[in-house]
Amino acid sequence: MAAAATATADAPGAGGGSKPCSPSHIPVIGVVTQDEEMQGAFKSMDLNHIIKLLEETDKDDLGEKQLKLVKKLVQCYQNGFPLRDLAQIFKILNLCAGKIKDQHQFLEPALGILKLCGLPFLKKKVSDEITYAEDTANSIALLGELMKIPSSELRIQVCKCIVDFYHAEPLKKHIPGYQQASPSYKVKMVETGGLAQIMVQSVLMLENQLVEKLWVLKVLQHLSTSEVNCTWMVKAQAASSICAHLNDPDPSGQLLFRSSEILWNLLEKSSKEEVIQQLSNLECLLALKEVFKNLFMRGFSHYDRQLRNDILVITTIIAQNPGAPMIECGFTRDLILFATFNEVKSQNPLVKGLKLSNSYEDFELKKLLFNIIVILSKDLPTVQLLIDGKVILALLSYVKKPEKLKIVEWSAAHYEELQLHAIATLSSVAPLLIEEYMSCQGNNRVLAFMEWCEIEDPFFSHGNSFHGTGGRGNKFAQMRYTLRLVRAMVYLEDETVNKDLCEKGIIKQLIGIFKNMISKSNEKEEAIVLEIQSDILLILSGLCEHHIERKEIFGTEGVDLVLHVMRTDPKKIQSGLGYSVLLFSTLDSIWCCILGCYPSEDYFLEKEGIFLLLDILALNQKKFRNLILGIMVEFCDNPKTSAHVNAWRGKKDQTAASLLIKLWRNEEKELGVKRDKNGKIIDTKKPLFTSFQEEQKIMPLPANCPSIAVMDVAENIRAKIYAVLGKLDFENLPGLSAQDFVTLCVIHRYLDFKTGEIWNEVYEEIKLEKLRPVSSDKKTLESITVASENIGKMVASLQSEMIESQARQDVQNEQKVYAKIQATHRQRELDNKSWENFLARTSNAKTLKKAKRLQEKSIESSKYTEPPKNATFHPTVIKGLNTTVPSGRVVTVESTPARLLGGPLADTDIPLKKLPIRGGALQRVKAIKTVSEPKKSIPT
Repeated sequence: MAAAATATADAPGAGGGSKPCSPSHIPVIGVVTQDEEMQGAFKSMDLNHIIKLLEETDKDDLGEKQLKLVKKLVQCYQNGFPLRDLAQIFKILNLCAGKIKDQHQFLEPALGILKLCGLPFLKKKVSDEITYAEDTANSIALLGELMKIPSSELRIQVCKCIVDFYHAEPLKKHIPGYQQASPSYKVKMVETGGLAQIMVQSVLMLENQLVEKLWVLKVLQHLSTSEVNCTWMVKAQAASSICAHLNDPDPSGQLLFRSSEILWNLLEKSSKEEVIQQLSNLECLLALKEVFKNLFMRGFSHYDRQLRNDILVITTIIAQNPGAPMIECGFTRDLILFATFNEVKSQNPLVKGLKLSNSYEDFELKKLLFNIIVILSKDLPTVQLLIDGKVILALLSYVKKPEKLKIVEWSAAHYEELQLHAIATLSSVAPLLIEEYMSCQGNNRVLAFMEWCEIEDPFFSHGNSFHGTGGRGNKFAQMRYTLRLVRAMVYLEDETVNKDLCEKGIIKQLIGIFKNMISKSNEKEEAIVLEIQSDILLILSGLCEHHIERKEIFGTEGVDLVLHVMRTDPKKIQSGLGYSVLLFSTLDSIWCCILGCYPSEDYFLEKEGIFLLLDILALNQKKFRNLILGIMVEFCDNPKTSAHVNAWRGKKDQTAASLLIKLWRNEEKELGVKRDKNGKIIDTKKPLFTSFQEEQKIMPLPANCPSIAVMDVAENIRAKIYAVLGKLDFENLPGLSAQDFVTLCVIHRYLDFKTGEIWNEVYEEIKLEKLRPVSSDKKTLESITVASENIGKMVASLQSEMIESQARQDVQNEQKVYAKIQATHRQRELDNKSWENFLARTSNAKTLKKAKRLQEKSIESSKYTEPPKNATFHPTVIKGLNTTVPSGRVVTVESTPARLLGGPLADTDIPLKKLPIRGGALQRVKAIKTVSEPKKSIPT
């Protein structure tokens, strides 16, 4: 009403002496709008006065006045708190909470303020969210401090208030002049203020207050959905604090559910390593163990089984930490027992009478137990527990043809997935338990299972799992994982296992499987077939290496398989389907299964195997070069190889020697070796030095450590190229250009240069170690260094001669080409001149007569001045001819028919009187009589 009174007092005619109102001047009546009323409602409370009053303690009747003002404040802000007043309101809340212990009546207004905090905050300007962000974050952080007040109602209301932050609802009533802050604003301010860290600390204070503790866990469950809050919680050791109390009494079951959810979120949204480190202690693992055992043995509901599987996943993540005391707390032994009790009979009371159902949760549990066995097996002390738990026997029970189970009636799809998972688990566990594997007849079971995988039967594979990918309607998935198991066992290089496999005929069996895979291959399962073929070749390589008798068993059938792979279209190698891996396996099998067995080597050569190797080498695939050149070095020990290598021709008729020298140049270019534009040596002291060797300083090393120069031999292909060309004879290499010969000079002296390089390193190391060799040794070292440099100079000189010789040859070839061009131009000029003369004779009568005279003169000059006696002369010139070129013996003119022109001599001085019937040139006749034809009568 104050505004109305002011408006009335200011209106015209309100006081004496004022002019009366005219119709054009309507008096203004003051009206209080709703906007002004709401603003007045927020402004009418002097918050600083309330704070000052709450802080006073020296008056007796002060409590009632304080309480009255706080209640009035709650009533005033029923629609929510403006951001500009938030800092003062929370300070009032904190002061009220501090008085609750002595004056319980302050609890009600404190609860009222907390309830209002659940409403959306209000902003008058768009910029208020940024302007008051710091005050808001600090205010919200004070909610965590209220948890220290020993009031159950207050703590629960604080938790409810925080939970409401994550379930924002729009204002039920629009307040003019104010807008609702964005729904995510409170959540952002919670993250900024670090409320999550304070709430974690409050968990430790509420060990015996179950209801309050559950509310705090609910709050943490909401807070842990944010990465920022999870970081705050991890700093407060939330993982270990929550996990250690998983077994606390809780009839409602909420504690375990909410705690596991919080642990999940911490693992996903914060530093996984740090969370695992917090959980990797005896107290946490004992709590997890007891929870899992209780749920495993006594959990029958769908919810219990899901929670049990969640706990097992969390345990699996913790088990990845080698420092986690899984064995010490007995958890490992229990997990192995639970994983195998279905397949292996046990009298342990934990599993006595225990059965798994065919529910999806129990199916997932079985897979999770297989998975955790793989992780636990990485810790070597676990091996004995795996032996005691008969894990190998339990897993091998799945390596057989599918049949109806007696214990658990899994569906066909579920059993297939468990079978593949068990075989995959065996691949990790069996290599650690060789004796157990052999005692359980592991090889027999595996080979029999492989035989079943190969035969045709009505088995229908579902192929709907991770392990069954690409195996729908076939047995490719079973074959793939079985071969992985065999490969893992073979690569242990345990002679007992490998000998047993060979005696049972695995080499021939694998060759047969490979052949069948070639015929069964199709586009859909191409990647899996390639993986199976690669594994077969790797297994054969592991078995045959160092054993000639096994290489003989591999024989020509195996060589044919290798050649088949090598004939693959080069474009497929880059397809990404697995051809590259298959080719690696094939090259490895050449090294391990063919080299050293002379019949196989000869058969490989007869079938043009060396040609195929060089074809692959010519593809310039860097990943294959080293291995192929190593094979070439070994193959060149066979005297028949050189002819094949020299006979090979690549694109543009490239020879093997030219290809190898080109590879040498490319390798030196990549290594940064100093050469001039013609490939000539620049630094005769260090002709082989790479850019890496230049950057690396020589350091004194122990005798058993290879130096940089020695390591260089193994780290690039130059040594292998030198070895191959050396075995082919440097002097008789076909198809080389001058540039190739320049490079060949360096290759020929590779061993001398490398020897000098190593001796130079030795000399430099002696200097660095400040040792002084005896005179004879010093003289020897200096002479070796000088000799190496002289060889470099000699090679450089030889290269210069070759380059100059080639330059001279190029000049000669260029001159020959120019001479040929000049002759061509000269002949063209003569032809043009002859043509011009011909045209002149045909178009100018004088020129023709002149040419005729010259012809006759030439003919006359060629005759005898005095004819020989008794010689018969025949005229060589036919009179009357108009040609000015010599005529040949026979002139055939195919133009106008003779019957029309009278023959070729009709225009000469030989009279033609009659056309002969036989045609040809007409002859002179003495008399010609013309016979007139009889007139034909015209019929009337």
